[in-house]
Amino acid sequence: MDREAYRNCSSLVKIPRQTYEQFWSSHFLDYIDKELSYSKFFKKYLLPNHPCMFSRRFTEDWKCRKQWVTEEGKPNFQKLLQEFDETPVPVANCNAKEYNANPKQVMPFKEFIHYWKEYIQNGHSSPKGCLYLKDWHMSRDFPEHNVYTTPVYFSSDWLNEYWDTLEVDDYRFVYMGPKGSWTPFHADVFRSYSWSANICGRKKWLLYPPGQEDFLRDTHGNLPYDVTSAELKDRGLFPHYEEACQPLEIIQEAGEIIFVPSGWHHQVYNLEDTISINHNWLNGCNIDIMWQFLQNELSSVQKEIDEWRNTMDSWHQHCQVIMKACSGIDYGEFASFLKIIADNRMTFLNACSSGDSSEYSRHLSETLTTLGPYHAAFDLQRVAHIIECLLCNEDFKRLDHSTLTLQPETMLQQIRDTIQSTRGQHLLYQE
Repeated sequence: MDREAYRNCSSLVKIPRQTYEQFWSSHFLDYIDKELSYSKFFKKYLLPNHPCMFSRRFTEDWKCRKQWVTEEGKPNFQKLLQEFDETPVPVANCNAKEYNANPKQVMPFKEFIHYWKEYIQNGHSSPKGCLYLKDWHMSRDFPEHNVYTTPVYFSSDWLNEYWDTLEVDDYRFVYMGPKGSWTPFHADVFRSYSWSANICGRKKWLLYPPGQEDFLRDTHGNLPYDVTSAELKDRGLFPHYEEACQPLEIIQEAGEIIFVPSGWHHQVYNLEDTISINHNWLNGCNIDIMWQFLQNELSSVQKEIDEWRNTMDSWHQHCQVIMKACSGIDYGEFASFLKIIADNRMTFLNACSSGDSSEYSRHLSETLTTLGPYHAAFDLQRVAHIIECLLCNEDFKRLDHSTLTLQPETMLQQIRDTIQSTRGQHLLYQE
């Protein structure tokens, strides 16, 4: 991030996001074919929460685009089998519905490839249904492979930084599916951003701007499983369907990368035999959207079990437990998440001031150094804003703060002291 971008956003409390009307009427998506500075991407797409597509030139040097793909542009089953053979992988059945998703099973990679080859030979059909290898943590299982490089535009990634620190999980995935496989209507975990690169094959995306999904709910408030289903036209079931805009329909070619912003609900189809790499990620530009999502999740839980509010001493604690079971995180872990992000940036800025980089990991050092001290300071300001929101939140106040790794008032002061001291040493310039 350069100085101008930092100055333009450093005083923001509420990030201004333009309306999405341009997408309703024009159905136009920016296509990026030339080198773009990070600061321009930050200003034009991250902050306003707008989608875009990067051309294949941004992935042409990736090993997987050479090794996993045949000269004809098809999945290279022989090479993939050599690499992954007996590896257990998660596989969904696109022909079966379980709540609003597809049920999954775990099978050896070679068994899925055997199925896929037979599926193609049988004219893209099988009595087993249409199976889709998805949400496979390939880079976590095979960290030495290095078959792709995260583009700098997506490198400010708090979500994976947090899970990498804990060494228990990540949100980096490989998807492999035959022609006809698809993903039902959804928005991404924690309302995170996502980026998805086609290694081979083509996808069709149907994207709805934030807020439009509310018009697609049924009379019970549930979102549809399939937004193309004819039943959505039944006003008795979906009374507001006709008020929704038409989705932004995008065809993604081999090698291209789509940036899907926070809270954009989408449905995705593989138009050919396709392999893709997908990351979910968060940063200072959309952490407020995550915080709002968490508040909404807790509110939904509280409404569901409201009848027991006065009969349970630990009702509020139970709400947090249920919320974590449903969404994967509670307020206490969210506070821990913010602490790790803030600690890493304070360590980075203090190391920049002292010239000592031994205090933080090489990988994190490379990412923070590439993005620069202005970005670290912006991140800290966004964390500080969310901590201030936590301190005003009645449900957060009810937590047992002695069990939290984050002590909010202390962390706020540390952040302010760090930004002030690095300004004083001319690392950050205040005008």
